[in-house]
Amino acid sequence: MILDINKIRADFPILKEKVYNKNLVYFDNGATTQKPKQVIDTISEYYSKYNANIHRGVHFLSNFTTEANENSRKTIQNFINAKSEKEIIFTKGTTDSINLVAFSFGEAFINEGDEIIISEMEHHSNIVPWQMLCERKNAKLKILKFNELGELKIEELNELITNKTKLISVSQVSNALGTVNPIKKIIEIAHKNNVKVLVDGAQAIQHLKLDVQELDCDFYAFSSHKAYGPTGVGILYGKEEVLNKMHPYQGGGEMISSVSFEKTIYNELPFKFEAGTPNYIDNIAFAKALEYISEIGLENIEKYENQLLEYCTKKLKTIENIKIIGEAKEKSGVISFIIKNIHHNDIAILLDQMGIAVRSGTHCAEPVMKHFGISGTVRISFAFYNTLEEIDYFITSLNKAILMLQ
Repeated sequence: MILDINKIRADFPILKEKVYNKNLVYFDNGATTQKPKQVIDTISEYYSKYNANIHRGVHFLSNFTTEANENSRKTIQNFINAKSEKEIIFTKGTTDSINLVAFSFGEAFINEGDEIIISEMEHHSNIVPWQMLCERKNAKLKILKFNELGELKIEELNELITNKTKLISVSQVSNALGTVNPIKKIIEIAHKNNVKVLVDGAQAIQHLKLDVQELDCDFYAFSSHKAYGPTGVGILYGKEEVLNKMHPYQGGGEMISSVSFEKTIYNELPFKFEAGTPNYIDNIAFAKALEYISEIGLENIEKYENQLLEYCTKKLKTIENIKIIGEAKEKSGVISFIIKNIHHNDIAILLDQMGIAVRSGTHCAEPVMKHFGISGTVRISFAFYNTLEEIDYFITSLNKAILMLQ
């Protein structure tokens, strides 16, 4: 299937906007994606016509919205091929999902002297919660390193794992390097050693087809806003048998079955991990975003975005004094680069004046920058609504910015 990019772009109102009287070129999709009108219209429709708190009411509006929220859970279940809708927990985002596991799994399974393994290329959201857990439990955090291409040294994983290792938490796609990690192989090695695995899918869910049963991960975390949905919504997938052994992350309404001053009985899955009023309208809108992605087809999206990646990489390599940071064989639609003797922020600021939105800095991945001995990079990240023409304009604009800064 050849994507009709003009038709797709027409679904995204913001792409018609101008920045400094220039057509917007949005290359910051790794931070957040833009939203199609189908998602925007759903949010407006539900606030205008159906808004009512879910699960607690007996009136029409509450029942209507409750059903829509739970249908969204089923849509997400089908999108990732989870075994049960009980395994789909609504959170505030990937960060919240990881923190939930760090607390609830940590309280249930991590003891003094136990070990957790993460990789050197993780986002801070997949580093800090585990550091906090290790400090709380007097456990040990171990690091799987990567090579100069930005590829994990999988051959060292067996040496890192001991009989004290309880969990490995690793990103499927690096937000700073674009590396697609061999997640299935990591999971196979971990499970042979009776070690659970959490996958940070924040940079993967919108680019790569996911089947959690085939992958056999124990947990998978991702965010709506990076997959063309609203902000403030995330998903934690967890195997039902593991989630049932974990205590709730937070207390409050909805996560209970019964409350007395003597004893509280927790609700069943998935509700025991969803304390308080959920972000139900955005949950519903996220399902619309996934339906939109499914109509286009993730295989088609991946193929097209790989064309953008290869085309832009080739063009960038013609520029003098450029260094691409992260050149793994398997990459998703992210390119990080530096220009010799020019600060990454200066480049990003000048590109902004030309209507091009990019990201600059450490990308919440300071250990990656330390590995390469740099302070930060310029990062461009693609979505299926980007075009080859936008890349051409970006290359021309980047060359102008470099001339101005030399």
